[in-house]
Parts: sequence; structure tokens; C-alpha cells
Amino acid sequence: MEIIKLTDIKKSYPMGNVIVNALNGVNLSLDKGDFVAVAGPSGAGKTTIMNMIGLVDQPTSGEVFIEDKPVSHLSDKERTVLRHHYLGFIFQSFNLLPILNVYENIEIPLLIGKKYPAKKERIEWIDFLLDEVGLSPWKKHKPSELSGGQRQRVAIARALVTKPEIVIADEPTANLDSKTGEKILNLMKTINKEQKTTFIFSTHDETIKNMADHVIYLHDGFVVSEEKS
Repeated sequence: MEIIKLTDIKKSYPMGNVIVNALNGVNLSLDKGDFVAVAGPSGAGKTTIMNMIGLVDQPTSGEVFIEDKPVSHLSDKERTVLRHHYLGFIFQSFNLLPILNVYENIEIPLLIGKKYPAKKERIEWIDFLLDEVGLSPWKKHKPSELSGGQRQRVAIARALVTKPEIVIADEPTANLDSKTGEKILNLMKTINKEQKTTFIFSTHDETIKNMADHVIYLHDGFVVSEEKS
């Protein structure tokens, strides 16, 4: 079942007197439950394409579909609702709230919607994620008391806590040692298989590419090749 479709997506940015073409007519189709790696050199358009799928930015032309619904030109409010309902994000910059501790940073997406799980269910799920990302002893610590790798793991747990349909991850293993990175990728792969969650990674990490069942290669804003297993 197709969950994401990009049709002739173009994105241009003004840079002084010059127009930079970040995407040049991208067409993609991703199925529900895909484990996708978006690869390519710096400047290839990886971040831009993730922003399109994540409804963070709008295309100059073309259309993005989520479950056959056109979503590119929705209002800010409509896109915010859709992001909360469908998407989980793992940012390189973490985007943690400094006044909240680790547990609270992970919990907050569950408290934003109109309906959220009962307290007992929330505690059990968050404690499971904390254990899986190796942060149970630090659950009461603030982000400022954590290393970069630990903050990355908080961001990963937060992205997974709502059990989203789609997780968008920008270089999720960049700040992690190889052992921790492998454990977290295995957790994501397990969730991918058991819950049919679609994962989309922007990455240079060969481990992620090897684990992916769909690898998309970008260059100069074009999809130059795709590999599916």
C-alpha cells in the first residue's frame, strides 16, 4: 500500500540574485512499512526532500501525497495537525526542551493531542523506550546534563513515542558510537516490522543503507537511482 508519493517535485530558493534549484522534478513512491535510506553527497537535496515529506516546507511546484491525499498546499494549521497525527521526527539538532527532563521531553508529544494514553500506559511505554535507548538511569536529567549522543537518543525515543505512521530521521546515528547506533537501528527495524511503521532516513551511514529495503540516491536535486530489496 502506497503511503507517500511525490509527483514532479521542484524546489527553488533565492540566494541573493541567484536562484538555487534544490530539487529538479523528483518522483517517488514509498509503500507503508518501507525502511528507506535517502543517500547522496552534501547539496544533493536530501534535507530538502525530507522537508517536503515532513511537511516542513512546501514545493515550488509538484505535489506530495500522504495516503493519496494532496498535502503540499494545506494551511499551516492543517499541516501541523497532519504532522502530529502521522509523523515522528529525529533532528540532528535534537530540538529538546531545556527546562524538561529526559522523561518529560519524551512524554510531551503524547500530551499535545486531544486524546492521549492513560498515565499507566504512558509510563510503561516511555520506560520501555528509555530502556531500549539506554537512558533509564538518566530519565530525570535535563538535556544540559547529557552528552550529544545521549541527547540524540532522547530525540529518537521522542520520535517513536506516539507510534507514528512515518518516522523521518536526519542522520540519526551521526552522534552515536557504533554499538549504540546498531542497537537503536535494530529497535527501529523491529518497530518497522511489528508495527509497519515507515522509516525514512537521510544518511551517509553505510549500516543504514545496508539495512534499508529501499535506497534512493540523489545528486544535484535529481533521483539518479533507486535500489529495492
